[in-house]
Amino acid sequence: MTYVDPVILATHSVKLEPLAHDHEAGLRAAAADGELWNLRVTSVPMPDETSGFIETALKDREAGHRFAFAVIDEASGTVLGTTSFHDILPEVKRVEIGHTWYAKRAQRTHINTTCKLLLLTHAFDTLGCNVVGWRTDNFNYASQRAIERLGAKKDGVIRGQKLRRDGTIRDTVMYSLHRGEWPEVRAHLNYLLSRPRS
Repeated sequence: MTYVDPVILATHSVKLEPLAHDHEAGLRAAAADGELWNLRVTSVPMPDETSGFIETALKDREAGHRFAFAVIDEASGTVLGTTSFHDILPEVKRVEIGHTWYAKRAQRTHINTTCKLLLLTHAFDTLGCNVVGWRTDNFNYASQRAIERLGAKKDGVIRGQKLRRDGTIRDTVMYSLHRGEWPEVRAHLNYLLSRPRS
């Protein structure tokens, strides 16, 4: 038995289901909405890399250090993007949330807040995590703002941490949320989702 077992999570018309090859066409379409692979500070696969992206995620799942989900609009069944638990450390009860991207039409909507509520609830309330972390490119300011809006705390910056797709070396900004902070964050996320949507 692995620390993160296959599970489907759903609320507010959003469903997270284990990423599979069946999601390839939907994931390609989601990435094409905004040509997201051209964004320098993300790792969205190019159309011809989508199958490899899924295969890598499945191998990582088998190895036990990443569990990727497809983000699905429940009403239409459309794939909106993907998100993952990664850097899974059962011995200290810690996971990180990342490898997250959404079709342009899903950005700046309730989708990200809903996904984070689902993942955080599962991490803290089901897996019993002590800490949930995030990491992002130092130039991905939109991601940093989104993580900070969740209530996560900035831990620091790892300089020269990894290569970007364009060959430049990125600094990585690290964030975390501790178990004791979760009740307040959960209340805040539920409040955000209870407001009328435009």
